Formats: sequence, structure tokens, C-alpha cells
Amino acid sequence: MEIQFNKPYLTGKETDYLQEAVATGKISGNGMFTKKCQSILENITETPKVLLTTSCTDALEMCAILMDIQEGDEVIMPSFTFVSTANAFILRGAKIVFVDSRADHPGMDEEKVDELITGKTKAIVAVHYAGVACDMEKLRSIADRHNIFLVEDAAQAIQSKFKWLDGTVENLGSIGDLSALSFHETKNIQCGEGGALLINKTEFEKRAEIIWEKGTNRTAFWRGEVDKYGWVDIGSSFLPSELSAAFLYSQLENVESIQKRRLEIWEQYHLGLKPLFETEKVRPPFIPTYATNNAHMFYLVCASEEERMSLITHLKTVDISAVFHYQSLHASSYFENKHDGRPLPWADTYSSCLVRLPFHLHLTNDEVDRIVDSINTFYD
Repeated sequence: MEIQFNKPYLTGKETDYLQEAVATGKISGNGMFTKKCQSILENITETPKVLLTTSCTDALEMCAILMDIQEGDEVIMPSFTFVSTANAFILRGAKIVFVDSRADHPGMDEEKVDELITGKTKAIVAVHYAGVACDMEKLRSIADRHNIFLVEDAAQAIQSKFKWLDGTVENLGSIGDLSALSFHETKNIQCGEGGALLINKTEFEKRAEIIWEKGTNRTAFWRGEVDKYGWVDIGSSFLPSELSAAFLYSQLENVESIQKRRLEIWEQYHLGLKPLFETEKVRPPFIPTYATNNAHMFYLVCASEEERMSLITHLKTVDISAVFHYQSLHASSYFENKHDGRPLPWADTYSSCLVRLPFHLHLTNDEVDRIVDSINTFYD
């Protein structure tokens, strides 16, 4: 039987809550389940204000609007990321300045950020690849020193944390001025398509609700703060329906058990492949000392693109679906003529050599063992 790369996990309560949402007679956005999800997420992330969105992409677009990104503003972000990270700011006219990945991890090289800042830099976007924290102490310091915004693309990072040098531990998503989560079907917690905007600066809260509600002050109206609502700012329909929120609520209720099982799968992969890692035949995921592991994915870094394709083909012959990941955005057909020409060799290395193993809660221990054995056989 084929082992799929991804298979969305259901808790068993999704359809119950969908029926409950329908029975309320309100299935458009910002209803009972939306508020429940936002409350849980505020507790999970320890963020002052959370707004559900239709996607992480929409949450990032709201970030760009809230920061008043204008034509010619520069935004620094990693090249090895999903296109949404860049698109959200390009749509507002920003110039994207890509930074390379780290040698030990696909995340952005924090050491190279400072040298890219100019008088036009408006923001740094930290992408927590595989749910593993960027060095937020370093990035927060750079952003504060230059008086620019720090945004967290925490799409993959629910329940991941960052450990400060003084011993303080904070949730990813709560450190940047604004942050974005994803609930796409490939994420730890999912509702098919969905996201959330995390707001850590109170001055953004009121305007965020207006942008979220198509540029109107309708949310304030429903709270009784104004006697009528109207068009007061730019915005769009960023809020999801109650059906998406109801589905998501069932997942959020079970976040602890979901995370526990994902960590068990991650550890089983790591233990089974440890001999390969010790002989340096292939590189394992790297977790810096300041980061925690939320078991979003398990990836390997092969020695070459040819080796990666051979491994993927080998696994396919035994009905195991493994996939590669991002292609460097600075080298994409859309952006290659806009890039400033700096070589970004580590981003290109991960584009060519990284392979993601199947990872979902339907995996049994026997199936993980089968995947591990197949990989060991390939390298033997």
C-alpha cells in the first residue's frame, strides 16, 4: 500500500461542529467559532490579538497593509521560502531583498541581514522553516536598532518556541510586531485552507479589524461601539467563513495530542536514521539550542540534486511518496531579472538537495519503519 506524503488528519469532531455552525444560522465570518478559535490561539501563542484569515497569505498581506508598505520600500526575507512570503509585499510595491539560508539550516542567515539594511528598508520577515525558530534575539535587536518592523512568517511554527539568552522562553509568533500562521492541510493544525494574523503591537489592533472587514468598521459596530458602519479604510475580505472556523476549532481542541503524536513520529525517524547521520551520508534536520521542535516536518539534505532524485525515485518504486521543497525565489523566472546578483549558494543548495519524508498522523510505527528501512537500503 502506498505511503502518502501527506494525508490530512481529522479529530472526529469536525462534522459535528460544522453541523453546529450551520444550525446557528450564521455561516459567514466572525461568528461564534471564529471567536472561539481566536481565543484559543491567543492562549496558545500568548499573543494579545489574533484574527483568523482565509490563509497565511492573507495574513501576510494584512501585515504589508498595516505597515504601510509603499512603492520602493525594501523588505528583507529569505530566498528559500514559499512565494506568498514575497508576494504579500510585492503587491504593495516593495522591493524584495533576499538573504541566503544558513549552512546548518534552511532558515535565513541572520548574520547576513544587517549588511542588507539601507535607508529604504521597512521590514525584516523571519521565516521559521520547518517550525524551527530563526535567531529572534539577533533579528529583534537589528530591527530595534534600525527602527524597522519585524514580521514572523510562522506558517509552520505553531507551538514552537524561542529561548532567549536570559532563559526566557517565548512562543513563535509573539516576538515580531506582526506574525502569520497557516492552517493549510499540510500543517500540524489544519482546516484545508486557513491562517491567522497575530498582532503584538496594540496600535495595529483597531486598523487590523477594519482591514480584515473589507475596510469597514463593521466589527466595532457589532460590538456596539458605533451606531452604524461604513467604509473607513482600504481592506479586503480576509476573514474566513464559520465553516472553516468550526473545522479548525475541532483541531485546536486537540492540539496537545496532535503535537504529541507528531513528535513521536519525528523521533522515530531520527532514531532510525541516526546511523546515516553519524556517518554523514546524509544531513538530518538541525535544531539550534535556542529553538524547540514542533515536528512540522522531517527532511534530509542529500549530497547533490542527482542523489536526491535517485532517493525520491527509489522510494517511489516501493510506494513511498517523498518530495522536494521550495525553489529559491531569487532564481525564479519571475524574480531572476529583479535580483541584485548576489550569489545565495545555501538557498540554492537546499532547493537542489532537500527532500521531505512523509509526515502525517495516519502514519503507523510500522510504516515509519518501512520508510526508514527503505532509506537505509538506498544508502547501503
